[in-house]
Amino acid sequence: MTAHLARPIGEGPWPAVLIGHDGVGLDDYQRGRADDLAAHGYVALAMDFHGGQTFFGRPEAMLARTMPLLADAERMRAIGRIALDALLATPDVDADQLFTLGYGAGGRIVLELAKTGVPFKAIAVVHPGLPEPNSHDWHDVNSTVLLCTGSEDPICTPDQLLAFGHALQDSGVDWRVNIYGGAKHAFWARPANADGLATDGFTHVQATVPGVGYHPKHTERYWRAVLDLFGEDCGSSDRST
Repeated sequence: MTAHLARPIGEGPWPAVLIGHDGVGLDDYQRGRADDLAAHGYVALAMDFHGGQTFFGRPEAMLARTMPLLADAERMRAIGRIALDALLATPDVDADQLFTLGYGAGGRIVLELAKTGVPFKAIAVVHPGLPEPNSHDWHDVNSTVLLCTGSEDPICTPDQLLAFGHALQDSGVDWRVNIYGGAKHAFWARPANADGLATDGFTHVQATVPGVGYHPKHTERYWRAVLDLFGEDCGSSDRST
């Protein structure tokens, strides 16, 4: 695996965020989320569970790699643990202020990691690959959980998030769901040309899985919700101030 590490300027200790990318791979967007979290006062590590590969424009190859991973809970937990250990080994990390953020398949990895007892103060997952909604898996979890998806997402539907949220509720977990009206899957992913540079408009010019679409307003809104969640559990809405 490879990873992208972003640190605040100055001396810590700093709260820490583990980031799991979606099925396409670790790209500039997730690196940018780590950088923005660092600007808000967090040490952030964006894991790379594709080993440096990205699959934008190659949905069949992406699914061929990602779907077996999602069927192997032990492998997901092992990958997440390696990434978490790397984050915790970073100087100036406050291990008592630990957070996580996951997208798609990366959301499933961080959820599997949370089930093993990792003491995340808050978990934010955006259109995650969800495990079965079994309340027994969450009895020992004390994290605050934010679940985000688009109303038009055919892969991670609002009904799926609500069913999962009720399993959390049955275990006494503090949870909330944000449903973004009109948004599709991976609504934060701005369309790009074949060279990777951003293009105009909202429609992807390269092949994707069905139901993917860009929504700039909701991209800003979900990110503000993530920062608010982490700030709430750190006692501040902005660690940089």
